[in-house]
Amino acid sequence: MNLCDIETIRAVLGRHGFHFSKSLGQNFLTDESVPRRIAEMSGAAECGNAIEVGPGMGCLSAELCRRADKVVAVELDRALMPVLAETLADYDNFEVVHGDVLETDLAALCKEKFGDEKAIACANLPYYITTPAITALLESGAFEQVTVMVQKEVAQRICAEPGTAAYSAFSIYVQYHAKAEILFDVPADCFVPRPKVDSAVLKLVPLDKPAVETKDEKLFFALVRAAFNMRRKTLVNALGPVLGSSMSKEEITALVEAAGLDARVRGERLSLAEYAKLADLAAEKLQ
Repeated sequence: MNLCDIETIRAVLGRHGFHFSKSLGQNFLTDESVPRRIAEMSGAAECGNAIEVGPGMGCLSAELCRRADKVVAVELDRALMPVLAETLADYDNFEVVHGDVLETDLAALCKEKFGDEKAIACANLPYYITTPAITALLESGAFEQVTVMVQKEVAQRICAEPGTAAYSAFSIYVQYHAKAEILFDVPADCFVPRPKVDSAVLKLVPLDKPAVETKDEKLFFALVRAAFNMRRKTLVNALGPVLGSSMSKEEITALVEAAGLDARVRGERLSLAEYAKLADLAAEKLQ
């Protein structure tokens, strides 16, 4: 069964009375090369165990099952359960559990299904949960590699470098926790229903330790968020809401300069290492 063939998709979904949910951001792939490439690059064959988020009709699930020893999919839409029972019937190494990835203890799920063995994660993420879902996947600490398909713009933002328009607080968050790489683009016409924008497949390899060392991780991210909340303001002005209750503007200016930065710099130009240095100096001043 070709699960990317448009006629097959219509026939299977019709048999089960399934209707696409706009609220769940459901779009199914119609280009069979895409799930094959994702599975090949996911690390599933090398690792042996895979968690898939949002299997849809199961086109990526099937490709993962051909490579991994065991595949466990987390699906929110109960209407897809009988669909997956049909489309994945030939794979005895596939299991689907009903759940919301944002409310699932992914580390506990991996422990339950795979014991102490390693696992990778794959997902085709709808736009409205991209940030929290990637956060959940990384913070679970359960995966050797995370391969996700997201909006192309989001993938570019995650991989962005300092000083670029795409660089954001989430760029820093992801790059703090993982090595990020865009594997390939997926045009909008590879889906049904056709989305309004193109997608991209993103590879995230969690780091053994954060990309930079900082004395106070909470303060580090507080400064990052403050800087990007007012990215058009200078860093000195943007840090006021975080440091202003303990430091004067003159003291914040001195802090920024002590970190080796121009007092007129904007937060969007700082690297992770520069934010870490700034946070460490701020932590010392706030003691």
